[in-house]
Amino acid sequence: MRVLLVDDEEELVSALAERLFLRGIEADWVTSGDKALKVIETKTYDLAVLDVKMPEIGGLDLKKVMEKRCPDMKFIFLTGHGSEDDFNLGLLHTGADYYLVKPVKIEVLINKMKEILNKDGIQ
Repeated sequence: MRVLLVDDEEELVSALAERLFLRGIEADWVTSGDKALKVIETKTYDLAVLDVKMPEIGGLDLKKVMEKRCPDMKFIFLTGHGSEDDFNLGLLHTGADYYLVKPVKIEVLINKMKEILNKDGIQ
């Protein structure tokens, strides 16, 4: 499983990547949507974990661009804002696979990533 983490909070995203690596998951991280778009030009990922609110381009808009370039990629959103009901309404329009509220619990994230990818037979 190859995962791209995109969040403007460098401490959060780097620590998350390290925790995934310690559990045998290959995870790269970047701190902006622009950097994410550059990375996917040279590497392929099974799944992207996107922060909803980032400067320049937020996760919802970033997903739209990324899925055009990588149609098989799956997505999970991270959010620290709003309620679960508010976010579920947004998901209806974006087609996201799942979302998690920050602070994210690593085991919950890993289980959701495996669930999403196992639907398509990706290990």
